[in-house]
Amino acid sequence: MNSEKLSNRLATVVKYIPKGFKIADIGSDHAYLPCHVVAQGLVPFAIAGEVVEGPFQSAKKQVALEGLTEKISVRMGSGLEVISPNEVDCITIAGMGGALIASILDEGKDKLGSVQRLILQPNLSAKSIRTWLIDHHWELVGEEILEEDDKIYEVLIAEKGDPLAPYSNETLESDLLFGPFLKKQKSETFTKKWLNEKKNWERILQQIETASNQGENNPKREELLNKIKMVEEVLN
Repeated sequence: MNSEKLSNRLATVVKYIPKGFKIADIGSDHAYLPCHVVAQGLVPFAIAGEVVEGPFQSAKKQVALEGLTEKISVRMGSGLEVISPNEVDCITIAGMGGALIASILDEGKDKLGSVQRLILQPNLSAKSIRTWLIDHHWELVGEEILEEDDKIYEVLIAEKGDPLAPYSNETLESDLLFGPFLKKQKSETFTKKWLNEKKNWERILQQIETASNQGENNPKREELLNKIKMVEEVLN
């Protein structure tokens, strides 16, 4: 992968960046995504944020190599610390756990005033992000699921709006876990992901059933049974 040829995962994130928006890519690694969108003329300005020294230096090097230092600002800092209020229209965060992405948004929520779109790609626990979006009045407006290099990724797109719009009261728990849009689309990749998860939960359940301290495991057992039931209902 390089800034000319992004991975499918990052190319999917790029697909949802509105033309002309100023963006901040948090956890930018080599700054491939900002370099790509600026070089393609999709965005006029980008911030590449990194909290770790090595990736920060790699990002600076990549931006300089491509001659984009006037249009891409590489900054070192934790999460949304790297942006000022009203500086960008769109934030992308890719390649982290859902709980971490939610905590980055939470800690930096005072920076979200001018932000019109969030494009978030969790490696796991997308539910944490969906829950955060509801709690902070962001509307989930789209989702995509894809497989690359034997890993399955979800991409969530949110804008300010009615946080409950895509959800149903009757199936909220299920919608938060599976994604209201992904559930309806029920793609092959979606089915594969949740069959794998179900298999994993059944294996853990079997271990609990044979454990000697079953009483202590009752809440975990109930949680797993509930999740397995939800997968069966969604896939049927």
